[in-house]
Amino acid sequence: MKPMFYPRLALDGMRKNKRMYLPYLFTCIGMVMMHYIITFLEYNPALAGMPGGAVIPEILGLGGMVIAVFAAIFLFYTNSFLMRRRKKEFGLYHILGMGKRNIGFILCWESLMIAAVSLTVGLMSGIIFSKLAELGLIHMVQGTVDYTLTAAPEAVKMTLFRFAVIFLLLFLNGVRQVRFSSAVSLLKSESVGERPPKQNWIGGVLGILLLGVAYYLAVTIENPLAALSVFFLAVLLVIAGSYLVMISGSVMICRILQRNKKYYYRANHFVSVSSMVYRMRRNGAGLASICILATMVLVMISSTSCLYFGGEDSLYSRYPREINIDIFLQDTAALSTERINELQADILEVAGRHGVTPEDVYQYRSISVAGMLDGETVETDVTRVSAADLFSMANLHQFYFISLSDYNAAAGTEETLADGEAMLYINRGGYEGDTLSFRNGQSFHIAKRLSSFPVNGLTQMDIVSAVMLVVPDLANSVTGLDALADYNGDRIITPQWTYCFDTGADEDTEIALWRDLTDMLNADGGYRHYNCDCRDFERQDYYGLFGGLFYLGILLSIVFLIAAVLIIYYKQISEGYEDQARFGIMQKVGMTGREIRKSINSQLLTVFFLPLLLAACHLAFAFPMIRKLLLMFNLNNVALFAVTTVISVVVFSLFYMLVYRITSNAYYHIVSNAKEP
Repeated sequence: MKPMFYPRLALDGMRKNKRMYLPYLFTCIGMVMMHYIITFLEYNPALAGMPGGAVIPEILGLGGMVIAVFAAIFLFYTNSFLMRRRKKEFGLYHILGMGKRNIGFILCWESLMIAAVSLTVGLMSGIIFSKLAELGLIHMVQGTVDYTLTAAPEAVKMTLFRFAVIFLLLFLNGVRQVRFSSAVSLLKSESVGERPPKQNWIGGVLGILLLGVAYYLAVTIENPLAALSVFFLAVLLVIAGSYLVMISGSVMICRILQRNKKYYYRANHFVSVSSMVYRMRRNGAGLASICILATMVLVMISSTSCLYFGGEDSLYSRYPREINIDIFLQDTAALSTERINELQADILEVAGRHGVTPEDVYQYRSISVAGMLDGETVETDVTRVSAADLFSMANLHQFYFISLSDYNAAAGTEETLADGEAMLYINRGGYEGDTLSFRNGQSFHIAKRLSSFPVNGLTQMDIVSAVMLVVPDLANSVTGLDALADYNGDRIITPQWTYCFDTGADEDTEIALWRDLTDMLNADGGYRHYNCDCRDFERQDYYGLFGGLFYLGILLSIVFLIAAVLIIYYKQISEGYEDQARFGIMQKVGMTGREIRKSINSQLLTVFFLPLLLAACHLAFAFPMIRKLLLMFNLNNVALFAVTTVISVVVFSLFYMLVYRITSNAYYHIVSNAKEP
């Protein structure tokens, strides 16, 4: 046998099925290219000196793993379309005397050719476009541009290794399918499953119930921390529910359409519905995959774009003033007016050296304690809290006691309180009780609920919600709690002084002042610890984080869009080949090309837009939960999130309709020929 026999057979087979292989090959190239670009950015040394340089590589490293795992799953899925098409050819080879070992050699050469082209072209394209990707990322995070074209050896090695493993697994899977199939089953592979599926009411009802539970969790969740804990559960429920609804529901839709005689017995509906009903089980799985991918794209783009464009809102929420100082003192005695005046004098002295007079100052003393809220009672003794409650953390809050005099001075009000009364503010969530009692501590009647509060940035950053209690007397409010200790023997209460102000100076002066204040606080040391933050300095890391997330969201969305388009394309192409014989018969009995087009439009419109509608429904119900998760990034701009969500849906819908038009034309060209290829 000639040495080039198997390579020529493999190349000839791919050439004859180029309508199937070319999109698959371009997808492999695209996956390799996208993986290299993300990994290149992860290992790019230029990121170390960029804003957010410590955060971006970690985000991109996670993105590289996501693309590798997704590429493996998706390429297995799309490769199944190729194998379904090629099995008939392999069955013919087998009948003509070629052994399955020889067919395995053909598959081996096909896999080697596809892998070689994909890795070579993909890496070359990745190296070329990596600089463009780097410039885009630098622009988003407001870094310094470097136009030198470089390659990352680590990224090349990791891309080669991961995709070599994927292509090897694809080859072994193809060999397995041929090895355990008879010649007859290979010849009839394209007709497998051509039996009318039964209506599965149980599966459909179960899918609706799963979606109902996921939607209920999404719209009823209040606490952002609880939203984080149930988010992945809701995602799994939505995925399972979507598949069950699409698979069972699509069959039910076809049966309902068949029972509607006015709809079914029409030229443009009869052929489409009768052909759909035979493959709706497989069709439903494809539609569900498209729906899940569409939902992922919409969620990623809407949320990450909201974070990026709402970065300033989040920054101002985290850093209310240009300089934000929080000093955690040794004990409540250190909250005395004399000690606070000393600290304030030191700060003013450093500010004076820079020619800065603090503006828009607010300051207050507080005592904080963590506790589990159970009804109207707060448990602060960790030994009395169950492990399950600590794990869920849904009712865990950080409670802050603030003196009435400090609150009035900071907020510019003249509120009054009687003994045992308190004013309440919660930065996330709500509290409807009239009283709040601390076990082993004091009980307070809620005299007023505040709509706003000059909270510090650390409170906004905290993953748990903060409950601010304005009380008449700060020292008496923690009586009983000051005697409790944690597992390490330290007191559970934390005295704290917050001092925030604007400088009215330029950015360089502001940052220089912040550095000197940090040195001064380091030298003092008469407290547990401190936080001193500068808004303009931290702005760089904020844009690094949010820009990195937005950029990763764009890249992953491109990958998922490619996947959705390819699923749609293969779905149309494979069904087109299956329907050729049916439309050929209909043409022989008088069906015109115009009637074929109407029938195709009827078939595609019946099911094609179901994934888009269900994805929009998923996104609508997920909106409240995602909004709660955005609160953890200090972003509470509901209007901005709504706008980014609507824009994302509109743009994706336009793109989806464009894909529909292109793939429907491909389907039409196949079936209108009405002959076996």
